[in-house]
Amino acid sequence: MTENGIITQSSPHSVAKTLERLEATVLARGLAVLARIDHSGDAVKAGLQMPPTELLIFGNPKAGTPLMIVSPTLAIDLPLKALVWEDGEGKVWVSYNSPEYLQQRHHVPDTLLPKISGVGSMVASSAIVRLPPNSF
Repeated sequence: MTENGIITQSSPHSVAKTLERLEATVLARGLAVLARIDHSGDAVKAGLQMPPTELLIFGNPKAGTPLMIVSPTLAIDLPLKALVWEDGEGKVWVSYNSPEYLQQRHHVPDTLLPKISGVGSMVASSAIVRLPPNSF
């Protein structure tokens, strides 16, 4: 499902398990995990409640820097991000920016699009596909 440049896919796992699998996939592909923001945990600290919601920020300067040199405004959307969240019915979702949306928004040349296109396959391999136990 794509809306406003955001792709959202379901996950059969909990938010925590989906994030664990996504982080392992990111690291296995040679990318760095730069931050993990626990929005729902911060809400609890502020005395508020919200369903589990966490943001994973990841990237690789060797891939991102050439993109930001060609299109400096892309730095507002890089590094890449994946939001893992639970809706009001307990269903878990993973949302991320469509590479084509980022390309259009920041006028990224076609030749550089592959540098930001891997997020979809990382989400699919970590959140959607059921892997055998202990595969990570």
